[in-house]
Amino acid sequence: MKPLFVALALALATVPVVAAEVENHAPHPFTIRDLVMMDRVGDPQLSPDGRYALYTVRSTDYAANKGVTSIYVLDLQQANGKPVKIVEKGSSPRWAEDGSVYYLAAKDGVSQLWRWGSNKPTSDLLGKTAATSSQITHVPIDVNGFKLSPDGKQALLTFDVFTDCADLACTKERLDGREADKSTGTVYNKLFVRHWDTWADGRRAQLYITDLSGSDEHPRLLSRGIDGDVPSKPFGGDDEFAFSPDGSTVYFDARIAGKTEPWSTNFDVFSVPADGSAAPRNLTAANLAWDAYPVPSPDGKTLYYLAMKEPGSEADRFGIMALDLGSGQKREVAPNWDRSAGGLKISDDGKTLYATADDNGQHPLFAIDVESGKVDTLVTSGAVGGYALGKSHLLVERDDLKRPADLYVADLRGKSLKQVTHYNEQRLKNAQTGDAEFFTFKGWNNETVQGYVVKPVGYKSGKKYPVAFIIHGGPQGAMNNGWSYRWNPQTYAGQGFAVVTINFHGSTGYGQAFTDSISGDWGGKPLDDLKAGWKAALGKYSFLDGDRACALGASYGGYMVYWMAGVWNEPWKCLVDHDGVFDARAMYYDTEELWFEEKENGGTQYDHPQNYEKFNPVNHVKDWRVPMLVVHSAKDFRIPDTQGLGAFTALQRRGIPSQLLHFPDENHWVLKPQNSVQWHETVNAWLKQWTAKDAGKKAGK
Repeated sequence: MKPLFVALALALATVPVVAAEVENHAPHPFTIRDLVMMDRVGDPQLSPDGRYALYTVRSTDYAANKGVTSIYVLDLQQANGKPVKIVEKGSSPRWAEDGSVYYLAAKDGVSQLWRWGSNKPTSDLLGKTAATSSQITHVPIDVNGFKLSPDGKQALLTFDVFTDCADLACTKERLDGREADKSTGTVYNKLFVRHWDTWADGRRAQLYITDLSGSDEHPRLLSRGIDGDVPSKPFGGDDEFAFSPDGSTVYFDARIAGKTEPWSTNFDVFSVPADGSAAPRNLTAANLAWDAYPVPSPDGKTLYYLAMKEPGSEADRFGIMALDLGSGQKREVAPNWDRSAGGLKISDDGKTLYATADDNGQHPLFAIDVESGKVDTLVTSGAVGGYALGKSHLLVERDDLKRPADLYVADLRGKSLKQVTHYNEQRLKNAQTGDAEFFTFKGWNNETVQGYVVKPVGYKSGKKYPVAFIIHGGPQGAMNNGWSYRWNPQTYAGQGFAVVTINFHGSTGYGQAFTDSISGDWGGKPLDDLKAGWKAALGKYSFLDGDRACALGASYGGYMVYWMAGVWNEPWKCLVDHDGVFDARAMYYDTEELWFEEKENGGTQYDHPQNYEKFNPVNHVKDWRVPMLVVHSAKDFRIPDTQGLGAFTALQRRGIPSQLLHFPDENHWVLKPQNSVQWHETVNAWLKQWTAKDAGKKAGK
């Protein structure tokens, strides 16, 4: 039997959950069914000769309640070339210099490294001779990630291991022993006890190297003595380690854990001989802030990496650093570029660096001249995800507010952008979306702030529409011109709602001072911006019905919903809070990454209790009055579900119409397809209930 609150949520859903199993091929407004069934294109890679695009596509197996990732190759020289699926279930495809493809896939339930290819050169990769896959590693525990050496003879591998074990088999034996043990308790003597959505079990992600002959069953440990995760957890990837051009040296980043891991952002970049003949050497020890993502120059003389300057901050600007490996001298590339770089790559001639960054509501690709620091914008509109560099062209994964990701090619200056994949084309043809428009207004301190409005599907001039006022999380993030599978404004536009969102002070893409301004002022400047933005939107867009509006937010956006419930509840007919901070005091002791709480509140809660109380929503519950839907998940360790439970208790005790939707199997995000459908249907039903023209009468108001 489902708990009562889930049963009530389902009763209000307007469309049965099972409807998502069937595609709607007739023209219709965009729905959650369309969203969860979209094919997700990602991880683009260019073949060594630049002819072929290699990438992944995640499709949805709705019945199995999961995504399935496959690997495709597309011949870019064919005018109407069709993608060829080369691996049914695999991930992380990477080209080798000989034109073969390495990737990860499970064998008997264990992730292994595989090779796909034939003896054919890449110029005839998809010819008549069929390529085959062969298993490269035969290890007892999962290969989590890898990177090939420049000559293709070796690979870096990452594993989760017990660092006191001599080999991988020892880790496997210890895990098997724990599984067989009937006692279930775990003793901890330091934090992290849990992180993101996983309880600590004593293992660390560590970096190994192996030969690719297929006979090496005992990879060699390179990160010996590193008390930290390589790559970092929970989201680290293969951009955190790299080979030197000659393959003799390996670079990686790590945060040395010790007892301080939950309140430290002191990552460093290390070097280690690829043969493991010496211990890793710290190259960035002088900087006590975040140094990461090493990228060697093609001549091997310079190591580029990203670095923050402020210890304890995860939202400081990532500047691009250049380390002269001969002299040890460091300099910042483009120090006056007031954007935080990510996704760093380098051209074959070593003269140009490429990076993505948030920028005024977009997430473009930039080219940075190594010597002068001059920055050029290459792909200007939408959001660039992954990308690959060739000798003459770029392969770019791009999306925007009306389209999910597809692949595009352009020259190295971003010109002649051409779409080369067309996934979801038929779905987008049938599913009608709303048009979006950015606007600016004067926010806190009379400074310019940006937001956007999305018109409802079927918009007609002269008609007024109910509004979903969406507040982004982070808080150091932004609602950009990009596609999302969690907070997608088109899911509301398809339900007949207009959408308004504001990139308030604290958002990224408007300069570091703008981003930093939220710290210590969570309920101040951002609230001023939200109020001013709502007023500006109502004044500019006559189709917005200000009398039928609901506010929604997750994470920091959820915090803001709880805060608004007590200090700015007048405009709203209902509220939706997903994984928000309800009690700032308790949050400090319940969460895992303490550096974030300490940075945002000026120190620990016990040293600065007044800072945690200044904008604490729990202190304003007596002023709550607006109906609220609370959503939280049991595996959310960033903002634990006790925060949502506390808020629901407050609502129920005060007699305010309210519901709680709780997921026992989700983390800070709702990821499973059927859970995503339930989430959206519950939220949509709540919005429709309280923005109906007779909602006040039905509620007895």
